[in-house]
Amino acid sequence: MNIIYLHSHDTGRYLQPYGHAVPAPNLQQLAEDGVLFRKVFNAAPTCSPSRACLLTGESAHSNGQLGLANRGIYLAYPQHHLANFLAGHGYRTALCGIQHLVLDPRDLGYEWIVEAGSPTAQDGVGITDAAVEFIHSQHDRPFFLDIGYFETHRVFPEPGPDEDPRYTLPPAPLPDTPETRYDMAAFKRMAKMLDDHIGRVLVALDEAGLADDTLFIYTTDHGLAFPGMKCTLTDHGMGVALIVRGPSGFSGGKVVDGMISQIDLFPTLCDLIGAQQPDWLEGRSFLPLVDGAVAEVNEEIFGEVTYHAAYEPKRAVRTPRWKYIRRFDDRSITTMPNIDNGASKQFLMAHGLAQRPVHPEALYDLIYDPNEAANLVADPAHAEVLVEMRTRLDAWMQRTDDPLLRGPVAEPGHPFADHPDVPHPAGVDASIKPAWFTREKLDIRQ
Repeated sequence: MNIIYLHSHDTGRYLQPYGHAVPAPNLQQLAEDGVLFRKVFNAAPTCSPSRACLLTGESAHSNGQLGLANRGIYLAYPQHHLANFLAGHGYRTALCGIQHLVLDPRDLGYEWIVEAGSPTAQDGVGITDAAVEFIHSQHDRPFFLDIGYFETHRVFPEPGPDEDPRYTLPPAPLPDTPETRYDMAAFKRMAKMLDDHIGRVLVALDEAGLADDTLFIYTTDHGLAFPGMKCTLTDHGMGVALIVRGPSGFSGGKVVDGMISQIDLFPTLCDLIGAQQPDWLEGRSFLPLVDGAVAEVNEEIFGEVTYHAAYEPKRAVRTPRWKYIRRFDDRSITTMPNIDNGASKQFLMAHGLAQRPVHPEALYDLIYDPNEAANLVADPAHAEVLVEMRTRLDAWMQRTDDPLLRGPVAEPGHPFADHPDVPHPAGVDASIKPAWFTREKLDIRQ
C-alpha cells in the first residue's frame, strides 16, 4: 500500500466537505469516495509543531519542536519522523514542497526531494508538477509521498469573480464587516487554488493506475490565519480537516464523529501496514472508529503552544464535552505578534485588539458554548469539572515531562534579536542569531 500525505497551511476545516461556503470540489469528491473525520485536532496549533506532532506521533514538547523551524527551532529527534520509520519498513520516501521541521530533509528520511522554494517548486504549481512526476515514475516498492503546500497561508491573493466579498461570511470568531468579508473572500480564492492542485494529484494517481493501492491523506496544520484562530488552543485553532481515501475501509463516503488527535495518525498507519508501533508514540490507532467498532478512541486529547512569533506558553486538554486552557506566563493582554497580519487583524486593532485581556485559565462547555466564548472558571456550578480538567492537564504534563513544569522555556537560537518588543522568557539572551539565516534550499532528485 502506497501512502500520500498531502497537507496545506492554515486551512482548519473551512472547506466545502465540512459544510462551509468555500468551494473545493476535488476535496468534496475525495470525501464522498473516502472517509471524512469531523472532530480531528492538532496537538499544537502552529506550523512546525503541528506537523512535527503528526509525523512523530509525539507532543511538541516531547519531540522538541517547540516553535517554528524558519525561526531556528528544529525537530530534536528526526529519527522519530514517519519518513524515517517507513523507509526502515521498505518504503520509498519522497518530499514535494514544505516540510518545515529541519534544515536538511534528508535527516527526516526522504530519498527523492523537491523542496518548496527550490528552482522547480517556487509555488503550488511547481510542487504539484514535482508530485505528478514522482507518481508517474517507476516504483519497485511501496512509496510514501509527502506533498506540502503553502496555500492557504497568508498573504492571500485578491478575490476573484467567484469570491465576491459582498456575499461572503467571515469565520465564526470574527464580526461580520466589510473588512472581514473581504479577508475571507481572499482566503476562498486561495482555497480554490489549493483544491485545483489536489485535483491534479488525484488525476495523476488515476492515470498511473495507483489510486486503488494508495492511502491518500489530506489534512492541514491548524486553524485559519485570522485573529482568534491560528495559534490559539480553542477549537478555532486546534480543529483541522482530515479526509482519508484508500484500502482497508477508507471508502464509501463515511463520516466519523469520534475525537481524534493528529498524533493518532502514526499508530494508525502502523496498524495498516502491519508494523509494530515504536515506543515513543503517544497516540492511538483510530482504525476502530473507521470500522465502527467503537464511538470513541480518546477520552481526552491535548494541545500546546510555546513559541510562535513570540513566547506564549499555554497548554490545553479537551474531552468530548469540556475544554480547559492554562497559560504559563504573566502576560495579561493579547500577544499581538502571534496573530498574522491582514484586513481582519487591522480592523480589530482599530477596535482595541492590542488591549484585549487574556485569561490565565479558561474552562468551556463545548455543548452549550461551541465558540468557547464564556469562561466558566469562576462559576461555582462548574467547580468539580474545573478540578477534573486541571488534574487531567497536570497528569499529562507530568507523564510527558513537559519542560514548563520547570519554569520558562528558553528558545534555541533566540531568533528575535531584531524585534525587541516581542516577549521572551525572563533571562533569555535575545542577541544570538539563528543558523537558518544563511541556509540554502535543497532541490534534489534521485
